[in-house]
Amino acid sequence: MTEQAKPTVLIVDDESGILDSLNILLRNEGFTPVLAQGGKAGLERLAEKSPDIVLTDIRMPNVTGVEILAAARHADPDMPVILMTAQATLQSAVQAVNEGAFYYIQKPFRNDELVAILRRAAEHRNLKFENKSLKQAIRRHERNGVARPVGSSKAWIDILRLVETVAPTDSTVLIGGESGTGKEIIARYIHELSTRTEGPFLSINCGALPEGLLESELFGHVKGSFTGAVRDKIGLFGAATKGTFFLDEIGETTPATQVKLLRALQHREVIPVGSTDAIPVDTRVVAATNRDLDEEIRVGNFRSDLYYRLNVISLHLPPLRQRRDDIPLLAEHFLNRIAGLRNEPVKRITDAALEILMEYAWPGNVRELENALERAIILTPEAEIDVSSLPEKVTQRKSEPLISARTPPNPTLEAVERAYIMWVLQSEGGNKSRAAEALGIDPSTLYRKLSRYGVEA
Repeated sequence: MTEQAKPTVLIVDDESGILDSLNILLRNEGFTPVLAQGGKAGLERLAEKSPDIVLTDIRMPNVTGVEILAAARHADPDMPVILMTAQATLQSAVQAVNEGAFYYIQKPFRNDELVAILRRAAEHRNLKFENKSLKQAIRRHERNGVARPVGSSKAWIDILRLVETVAPTDSTVLIGGESGTGKEIIARYIHELSTRTEGPFLSINCGALPEGLLESELFGHVKGSFTGAVRDKIGLFGAATKGTFFLDEIGETTPATQVKLLRALQHREVIPVGSTDAIPVDTRVVAATNRDLDEEIRVGNFRSDLYYRLNVISLHLPPLRQRRDDIPLLAEHFLNRIAGLRNEPVKRITDAALEILMEYAWPGNVRELENALERAIILTPEAEIDVSSLPEKVTQRKSEPLISARTPPNPTLEAVERAYIMWVLQSEGGNKSRAAEALGIDPSTLYRKLSRYGVEA
C-alpha cells in the first residue's frame, strides 16, 4: 500500500445491514471496502484480495473473528486486524490483543471513532512498510539482520556491544542519559535483538500525562471506574504482552504510581483502575530517565525498591558533544532518511557546514541535530546544504563550558540542572516552548521544573 492509494479494508460480518452501512461509510471516508458475509466468506476474500486492513466481527457462526485474525496474521504479520463485538469484557480484550489484534472495538460504536481507528491502522501499515524500506537502505549498519544505531565512536560502540550482549536475555534494562541522546532508539534495538522481536514494542512518556491518566494508560481501567470510562480498556502493560514495554521518563512518576509499577515488575500482574482482579502480564520492561535516580532516592522522590527492580542492567548514553566523531555519520544518515521519507533526491552537506555542526555543543543532542538538518532540507532549494542553511543558533554559537571556574565546588545535581535549564531558556530568549524543544522535554515538564526552582512560569 502506498500513501496515495486508498487502503483496502476487508469487512467481515454475518449481518448484511452492518456490511451495507460500513460499505457506504468507508467509501465516503476514502477507503476501498471488500465485503464478506460470514466468517467462511471472510477467509476466502482474505486469500483472494490480500487487504491492507481487516475489520471483523468476533461472534459469527462456523468461522469466528478470532479465526479470521489468526489467518490474517499467518498471511501477513503486519496486517492490522480490528475486532468488533457487542459483548466486550476486559478478559476478551486482553485475549484479542495477546493474539495480535490491532484494536478491539465495542458495538455500538460511533462512525468517527471507527474511522479514526482505521486511519491509525493505515498509518501503522505504511510505517511498517517504510521501516522495512529504511532498514534495507541502511544494511551496512546491520547486525544479524537488525539495523544497528548509527555511530562509530568508541563510546557509542561500547554501548552497542553491551546492548547486544544483554538484549537476548529477558532482564529489565534502565537507560540513562540526557534528553535527545537516543534512549528510545536503544530500547527498540534491544527489542529487535531479543527473543520478543515478533511481539509488540510499546512506549509511553511517563512525564507527559497526569497521574490518573497515566495509571489508566499503564494498567487499564474497567467501565465506570471514573468519569468518562464508558467501557473497559486494556492497559499498555497488557497490550505489550509477548513484547517490550518502554517506560520513558520513569523518574517523573509519582510515589503512588511507583508502588503500582513495583507490583507489576515483582508479580508480573496488573490491576486495572477500578478493579480488584489482577491480570497476568508477560512483557519485558525497558525504562529510561534523564534524572540521576540515586539523587532522586536520596531526596525522597523515587523509591529505592523500584530502582533496584529496574536497574538490573544499566546503560548510560553519552551526550553528542562527547561523541563528535559520530556527527558526520549521523548527518549522512539523517539526510538519506529524510530524503527517502520526502521522496526527494538526497542533498549533500558542504565541508564548511559540517565543520559548524562538529563545533556546536548540541544541548538537545541527536534529536536537535536531526531537527536542524530537516529544517535545512526544507529551506534549501539547492542540492547542497551550506552554512547559510543551518539554524542561526548553530552557526553563531561556539561550544561553551556550562560551568565556569567561578562555579562553587561540588554543586548539587539540582543546582547543575537548574543552571543548565536557565542557560537554555536564556539562549532561547525566554521562549519556553523552544527551550523545552532544545532540552528534549515536554513543555509541561519544563513548567514543573521551573515551578520547583521558584521561577515564575
